[in-house]
Amino acid sequence: MNKPKIVRPEESKPAHALWFDRKKYVTINFMVQKPKDVQVDIQPDKLILCCKNETDDVYYNELHFYDKVQIHDSRERVYDRTINVLLRKMKPDYAWPRLQKDPAKASWISVDFDNWRDWEHEEDEGKEEYDHYVDVSEFSVLSNKIS
Repeated sequence: MNKPKIVRPEESKPAHALWFDRKKYVTINFMVQKPKDVQVDIQPDKLILCCKNETDDVYYNELHFYDKVQIHDSRERVYDRTINVLLRKMKPDYAWPRLQKDPAKASWISVDFDNWRDWEHEEDEGKEEYDHYVDVSEFSVLSNKIS
């Protein structure tokens, strides 16, 4: 299944993008009001997005990833105000310090702090909750035996 190559339109601007990192995935939300004619090409090392909004403004984004992604387990979904792209990391459990390979920050990319989590210590926190639950359960069993 070969997708047609997306060519950069002569007059276009980049869509603003919000991104956040998880253990296995990186999520990018391109902010476009009522997107139409959406074309997304996800490659192992880059993504190309081209679309129009409700007033026919043309958006074009080309993004070279910080690290490689699995294209067959990555997908996009078009919503009323955004184009959501979910990228499966080639190396899970490895935090991306930035979205792009180039350390220079593009003006159209921002971190989505509403969805950002420091997931590197998630397992430890979950283990603490589990240990606390076990301690409470053991206490309940002991107090029932004493009564």
